[in-house]
Amino acid sequence: MPTLRISAGPVTLTAELNDSPTARLLWDALPMDGSANRWGDEIYFAIPIDTEGDREACAEVEVGEIAFWPPGNAFCIFWGPTPASSGSQPMAASPVNVLGKVEGDATQLGRVASGARVRLEREA
Repeated sequence: MPTLRISAGPVTLTAELNDSPTARLLWDALPMDGSANRWGDEIYFAIPIDTEGDREACAEVEVGEIAFWPPGNAFCIFWGPTPASSGSQPMAASPVNVLGKVEGDATQLGRVASGARVRLEREA
């Protein structure tokens, strides 16, 4: 599976992409940059992809999952509860297309402030 490098403020992580149509759209559009928005323990930012929710779209995601949020054309990274969560499980604002999962400790993203530069690129 393709590997994505995520550089966000002081944090650099890799994520393995799944084989979904939306993950392939993301891969084809790399590299890209954005400005981090924080929503609880989630970072999201708009990306130049426009697609609908897929059949497997879901709002409840796992810690470390990366996703595409169709209503906002946004890339999302989850590492803990969001304002939509009822417990410790990450919950998106509405169903997202899961793209893959961060390798390693996604909770490092807690050090990234709103407004920080985020860069997505293919891992060499």
